[in-house]
Amino acid sequence: MNIESIQQLRDYFGQAQERAVKKEIAFLDKHCIDFIRLSPFVILASSDADHNMDASPRGGVPGFVKVSQSGELLIPEAPGNNRIDTLQNVFVTRKLGLIFLIPGFNETLRVNGSASLSFAAEDLEVCRDEKRSPKAVIKVVPQAAYLHCAKAFLRAKLWRPEAQLDREVLPSAGKMISDQTGLTVPDESREAMELRYQPDL
Repeated sequence: MNIESIQQLRDYFGQAQERAVKKEIAFLDKHCIDFIRLSPFVILASSDADHNMDASPRGGVPGFVKVSQSGELLIPEAPGNNRIDTLQNVFVTRKLGLIFLIPGFNETLRVNGSASLSFAAEDLEVCRDEKRSPKAVIKVVPQAAYLHCAKAFLRAKLWRPEAQLDREVLPSAGKMISDQTGLTVPDESREAMELRYQPDL
C-alpha cells in the first residue's frame, strides 16, 4: 500500500475519537498546572531549521518546571554536557514539545508551544533551587495542552516492579561509549557514577 497524501493517511486510520480531539486546550488549566507541579521529569522535543529532530530529558524535584502567573512555563537549564542541542533548536525555531511524567501515573501531559531563551535575572531567580541558579531558562507559551491516555504505559508496564531490569543486562555507559567512539572512558560502578554526578544534581 502506498500512502501519498494526508487524506489517504486519514482514510486509512479513520477519524480520531471525539474525546481525543476535544481534550486539547490552548492554555494550562488547573489540572495541567497541578500535573506539572507534581512532575519531576519532562521530555523536550525540538528541531533545528532543517527539521532534524531531538528529544532531551530534564529532571528535578517535583515542580522544578515553574508556571508563571501568565501561564508560561519556565524550564531551568541545569548543568549538563554543554551540547545545548535543545537551546540551539529553540533559538532557531522557537518551538518546543513537552511530555510531563509523574512516577506511578500512567497518564502523561503533553504541551506544545512557542519557546524562547531567557537570561533575565527574575526568571533565573524563580527557577533557583537550594543548590544553584540556572544559567538559562527556557520559556514556553502553551498553544496546545492535553492529557495523553495511559495505553503506552500500560503496554510497557513501566512502573511495575516486575518490569524493572537488572542494570547488569547491559554494559556500563562508559563501556558502551568506549565501544562506540574509540575513546578511553573509564568503566565505573553505578555508585561511582552517581557520586561523580552528585555536584551537578
